[in-house]
Amino acid sequence: MTRARLLHVTPETHHVHIDLVYATDRNFTGKPIYKAQHCLLLEPAEATLRRAVGIARSFGMTLKIFDAYRPPQAQKVLWDFLPDPNFIAELGRGSNHSRGTAVDLTLVDEHGNDLDMGTGFDAMVPESGHFHAGLPIYVQRNRTLLLGVMHGAGFTHIASEWWHYELPGSRELPLIDNEASGPLRLM
Repeated sequence: MTRARLLHVTPETHHVHIDLVYATDRNFTGKPIYKAQHCLLLEPAEATLRRAVGIARSFGMTLKIFDAYRPPQAQKVLWDFLPDPNFIAELGRGSNHSRGTAVDLTLVDEHGNDLDMGTGFDAMVPESGHFHAGLPIYVQRNRTLLLGVMHGAGFTHIASEWWHYELPGSRELPLIDNEASGPLRLM
């Protein structure tokens, strides 16, 4: 059986900004979950991300990544903190982040500013939904722009989180254990 290959995504190799919030205390748990910031994706997801980067760059934008591969052990930490299947994948089902096929991100303009998406990353509120009614027009426009970039590259989205994109058909892939992640260790 072929072992899943996770590839490193870096600002230098991929022309992205990286701010892995689970390596900091700036996440909804209030504490770091990863010891270091290592952004990893499964090979097909990494190739799709490269397409998304190219699309965003074609109109002067950059992608900023908040999370990518997430070991199942980290998923358990998140579920234990907030067992809400609307925002956290149940442990029995597993997260596509733990398959290396999902990425959480936003768009950054030419001045280095995140586009206003109406809520912060990981805001576990109804307003985080892609098409939440009542958001200002510029927020809807920014979310639709991100959606177009990511769909154009080959990703799909989930309805509840404007920041979350994944490869179609990811559920058929196995979870990748933390042992495969090399440097990505939990606190």
